[in-house]
Amino acid sequence: MNARDDKPEHRLARPTAVRWLWRIFGLALGATVAAQFFLDGGRTAGAAGWPGLSAVLGFLACVALVLLGWALGGLVKRPEHYYRDLDR
Repeated sequence: MNARDDKPEHRLARPTAVRWLWRIFGLALGATVAAQFFLDGGRTAGAAGWPGLSAVLGFLACVALVLLGWALGGLVKRPEHYYRDLDR
């Protein structure tokens, strides 16, 4: 149960479910990176042929999006009582 209301907590929000999801996603990521060592992707020129490059680039893109969102949040953030002060 949630402290704020009487609705039961969603099953995917439980700590055991979160741990299992992290394990499953980690295994899936590991399997896709490991598969690049055994499967020919057709790319052989330069850095494009490195195994795991797509995973690294995807991770860096995710980090860049989080940092961009953090920076934009700082730009558009309003004080806590911003809308309440407009009513006066």
